[in-house]
This record gives sequence, C-alpha cells and structure tokens, in this order.
Amino acid sequence: MTDDPERRWLREVHRPDDPQLTPRAVLTGMAVGGVLCLSNVYVVLKTGWSLGVTLTSSILAFAIFRALGSIGVVRRDFSALENAMMASVASAAAFMTGGGNMAALPALLVLTGARPGGLPMFLWFAAIAAFGVVAAIPFKRQLINLEALPFPSSVAAAETIRSMHAGRSGGGRARRLLGAALVAGLVTFLRDSRAHWLPMHLPGRVALPFSIGGHPAAAWSLAFDGSLVLVGGGALMGLRTAWSMLIGAALTYGVIAPAMVARGVIPSVDYKAIVQLTLWPGAALMVSSGLLSFAFQWRTVARSLGGLVSAFRPRAIAEPDDPMHAVEAPAWWFPAGVALIAPLVVTLMHTLFDIPVWAGVVAIPLAILMAVVAARVTGETDITPTKAIGPVTQLVYGGMLPGDVTANVMSGNVTGGVGLHAADLLSDMKTGWLLGVTPRKQVVAQMFGVLVGAAVVVPAFTLLVPSADALGTPELPAPAVMVWAGVSKMMSGGLAGLPHPARVATLIGGVLGAVLTVLERAAPRHKHLIPSPSGLGLAMVMPGSNALTMFVGAAIAAGVKRRQPAALGAVLVPIASGMIAGESLVGITLVLSRALGLAA
Repeated sequence: MTDDPERRWLREVHRPDDPQLTPRAVLTGMAVGGVLCLSNVYVVLKTGWSLGVTLTSSILAFAIFRALGSIGVVRRDFSALENAMMASVASAAAFMTGGGNMAALPALLVLTGARPGGLPMFLWFAAIAAFGVVAAIPFKRQLINLEALPFPSSVAAAETIRSMHAGRSGGGRARRLLGAALVAGLVTFLRDSRAHWLPMHLPGRVALPFSIGGHPAAAWSLAFDGSLVLVGGGALMGLRTAWSMLIGAALTYGVIAPAMVARGVIPSVDYKAIVQLTLWPGAALMVSSGLLSFAFQWRTVARSLGGLVSAFRPRAIAEPDDPMHAVEAPAWWFPAGVALIAPLVVTLMHTLFDIPVWAGVVAIPLAILMAVVAARVTGETDITPTKAIGPVTQLVYGGMLPGDVTANVMSGNVTGGVGLHAADLLSDMKTGWLLGVTPRKQVVAQMFGVLVGAAVVVPAFTLLVPSADALGTPELPAPAVMVWAGVSKMMSGGLAGLPHPARVATLIGGVLGAVLTVLERAAPRHKHLIPSPSGLGLAMVMPGSNALTMFVGAAIAAGVKRRQPAALGAVLVPIASGMIAGESLVGITLVLSRALGLAA
C-alpha cells in the first residue's frame, strides 16, 4: 500500500520542536514586510507590477541576524523555520499593494475624486486580505499535502532558505542585495534630491537623439530613464515580456501617437494626452488576453469547483484521530473567519462606496470561488490570475449595476484581493511544507502581516498620491491604475459611451490580445517568439522611457543567465531586488521630507 503523504511528512519532514513562530520572527517579518510594502507602493505606481518579496525578505532577515550574531547581540542562530515564518509575515504585508489594492482605490480617485479616510481605508485593506487568508484554509490540504501542486516560486524559496541556513552562499546573497540597495539609494538621492549643497545632480532621463513628426523623441516619452527600479524590474520580469514592451512602446509612441496627433485625435505631444487614447487598446489587450487564458484553463477551474465541493463535505473536516489534526489550521477557523469578516466587507462596501447590501453579499461567495481558482492556478502555473479575476467580477457587476462605476471598481478589488491573499498564503505554506513548518502557525503569521501591511499602505498611498493629478504622470505613470479605471468605465457603461477613436482602438486591442493568446496556446514551443499580451498592453499605458529602461535590465539579466545559468537565484535576484528596494525607499523618504518641510 502506498505510504500516506501526510503521515510521511509528519514522520520525515515536520520539525515541531524547532523554533518557528517566535516573537523575533514575527517582529522581523513585520519590520521587513512594512519596509517592502513601502517599496512596493512606489514600484507598483511606477511600473504597474507588484513584486514578490519572499526571497528578498528571507535574504534580508538572514543578513540582519548574521550581523547581530557577529557582534554578540543575538546568541541563538536564526533558524530556517523562523525565516520561513518571517517570510509569511513579510509577504502578507508587502502584497497589500497587489490584488487591485493599489489599482482599484487610485482608479476610484481618478474616476470620481473619492478617497475614504485613513481608518476606513485600513479596515478595507485588512478585511479583504484577512478574508483571503481564511478562504484558503479549507483547500490547503488538498492542493499542497495530497495533490502536491508544484508552486515553482515556493520551491525556489524553500531551497534558498535551506541553502542559506546550511551555510551555502547566504552571505554572498545578502552582500549583493545590500550593496545594490546602497548604490540605487545613492543614485536616487543624487537624481531626485533638490539639495543645493550637492556638487552634482544626475539626470532623470537621457533623450534619444532623433525626432518624430517634428518633435524630439523625448517629447514622445522615448528616452532612457535614470531609474534603477526599472532596470531591476526588467531583470526580474524576463526577456519576453520586456522585448514585448519595447515593441509596444515603439508602436505606441513612434507610430500610433504621431499619427493620431497629426489627425488631431490627440491634442498635444505629451504623455498625459497620449495615454488618454492609448490606455483603451492597452486595457482591452490585457483584459481579453487574461480572460481567454482563464477560459483555456477550464480544467483547472473545474478542478477548483470540485475541490470547493469536497472541502465542505464532512469527511474533509479534521477529526481528533486525523494525523494532521494537531498541526493544520482547525476546520472551524474558516466558517468563524467568514462569519467575522464577511459582514465587515459588506458593510464597508455599502458605507464607503454606496454599493447596495445585496450586491455586497453577492461578492462573498464570488470571492471564495475566485480564491479557490486563484490558488489552484498559482499552484499549477506560478501565475496568480488577478488580471482575469478582477474583470470577471467587473463583468458580473456591470450586469447587476449598469452605469455604477464605483461598484464596478471596488467589487473587482474585493475578489482580486481575496484571490491574491489566498494564493499568497498557500504559496508560503508550500515553502513551509517543504521545510517542515507547522501549517497552523503560518496562518497566524500571515495575519500579523495583514495588519502591518494595511497600516503601512494607507499613509504611503496618501503621501505619494495627495491628489489624482499625481497619477498618470511621467513620474508616477501608474499603468495598472489607468488600466483598472479604463476597464471599470468600459464594464460599467459599455463601449457606446466612449469616443469613436477610443472604441475602434479598444476593439483592435481586444482582438490583438485574443489572437496572441491563441497563438501562445497553439504553438507553446515557440511562445518565446510571440509577443506577450501583458507586455504590449502595459507599454501602451506607461511612458516609453519605462519600457526602454526595463528592456535594458531584462537584456542584461538574459546575458548573465546565458553565460552563467546558475546565477539567477544567487546573483540576479538579490541585485535586482536591492536596486528596487534601495531606490523606492530613498524616493519615498525624499517625498516624506518635502511633505514635512525638511527639504526643498
């Protein structure tokens, strides 16, 4: 008879006596997660990407305790299991920017000028994320223990943590990350600080030496940006997405925009005027691609629905004689969590955004369904399908509440956020499963991260975005915000309300996204030669300088990987993560110092 995988794990992998959910692991996770949440707010508003932080936080925590140990402040080594638990806290905090949080609420600000107060915003973010955590509980055993879904990034994180704490290359990773952060922070200070005592200021952009339609390339946003966030983001995103963005930028700002300016459709040659038209094909391209990709994964969706049914059968509820009873999250945590959090979510939807109570109630089962689907898709493909989950919900609410753009924006935020945090918890639990962490303790750790993330993201967003005018600019292009606003407007009011050029551009973008997705499906071996719909779509809603600079980062990373295939985890990820963290943290510090009157 085949050995039961759960009993084998308990016997061979689980390490219940090792320190795990210690106060120092939680506090370190909250501190590191809060810092990386700050970083992600800046990054997502600049690039449209919310970057994963599990590896970054693990390396940082390892470096912190290695340094404290070397000077005698810490006497007991920071264990691999403590690091995994710390990463759960940090990941939940840093991902408070994902799932539509830093797209939907800014989009609402752009569309309506509405912005809830600080405490309501905190409750909104915390409730959605906590709902995602409890929604994942019933499906953990099926997806991780029994089916053993791959969760590739989680496997890489487990191997990184294991190798660092076994004395293999941990110090090198930490030095590279911290060194890159210091360099990026210095570059940012020399570029963005207005201090008169500085002997030099680095340029923000380097213009390309040609003209288009009688205007310099820089006027069309075609330049190299001096941001190392973009270089690091390009290195992490991969070459295919980056070269697709390069092509998209060339078409958008070198062909489409000049033609539309010449015809008078776009009134002036500047980024904000151009993006008012190009966001429509960009949004349509990404939405059609995301929805079609989602449809192609119907088998995964069907398995998710089957798991949803089986999770609530009596046999799925852990009994005292169950070998996992003492280590898994108790089955009653799910209904208790839903009973506590769901009424809060519905109440906030009604009081903050004037969404009818009945429509808020509809969001609850829809969010649970999307959480299951998001978790399984992430486990099987390593990609959380938030680009499809949000629009699916917006389609539903566009039918239920036609013309209500606020309901359309924020309903997508509910299901997108719940789906992301459910997938994030299970990704972290896959890492913990491989290392021998006690699962129920990881759920508790995730809740600590939810609280600190919600506490950090609110003031960070308020600081960086004092008004809607700060968004859609070359400094903060906020491409995800522009796309979310465009999709919400389109889903709630239909294409008929758009100007004719925007309708035509939307249809073309939607068809192109579908065609590229079908080509990916039909020729998987040649996928690397097919432009990425996400890359093309993003390029249409961000300055061309962003796409050019991210391509540089991706090209450098591809060259390094070609020469040294093993360099990804040990070299590229720490350096790219350090660039992103260093620039974003110094950038936010400069903004804060100006807001407080401490700098010019």
